Amino acid sequence: MDKMAMSRKGIRLLLAGLLVMVAGYVLMMGGFSPDPNVFNYAMFDARRLVAAPLVILAGIVIVVLAIMGRFDGGKEEK
Repeated sequence: MDKMAMSRKGIRLLLAGLLVMVAGYVLMMGGFSPDPNVFNYAMFDARRLVAAPLVILAGIVIVVLAIMGRFDGGKEEK
């Protein structure tokens, strides 16, 4: 039980990727209107349509690299 499936660096990278994804979802928030009968163009802002999805995709790439990457420092088991 002394070997884990992921190293400490992989777990840190996984948590960093999750934080980047949460930041992307926070960027996507907003654009609501207090009056439902009034259309608000703020929901079509470039931050919500371009930046937030790119940040979320970057977080997904980081998480995939953290899961699939090999961070053992070049050591091979004999």
